[in-house]
Amino acid sequence: MTTKAISQTPARLRTTPSWLVTQIATHTARLVSRALASADARRYHFALLATLDEFGPLSQAELGRRCGIDRSYIVEAVNELVGGGYVVRAVDAADRRRNTITITPVGVQQLQRIERALAEAQDSLLAPLQPGERKELTALLERVLDHRLTSGD
Repeated sequence: MTTKAISQTPARLRTTPSWLVTQIATHTARLVSRALASADARRYHFALLATLDEFGPLSQAELGRRCGIDRSYIVEAVNELVGGGYVVRAVDAADRRRNTITITPVGVQQLQRIERALAEAQDSLLAPLQPGERKELTALLERVLDHRLTSGD
């Protein structure tokens, strides 16, 4: 959307947070998609690798829950990471019905590549904001998301 297009957008839309978030999400998706492609990564890779790096080995089911990834997608996403050598999947010794997923050193390196690429995308997205404004926006968005997640809808 150009500056002219924005000025021709009805004020009711420009002052409606949900409309603004939706418009920004469209642009963000493009930026993130390009960033992930530059790091040879796919949509869920960052979330899965970051979760494993922060919390350590997890069952495949718990990993999916923590990342908000549906069970129908988690197997495919983990398979991609196993194929790249970024994680290992092993049968849990305590419960042989469960798989435990662990990030590898190569996975940590890939996570760092993804983080660098995403940092560039974030900088592009938030270019008009000062560092303090970026922190404030992030905190406000986090608060709204936390509320939505805990409110049950």
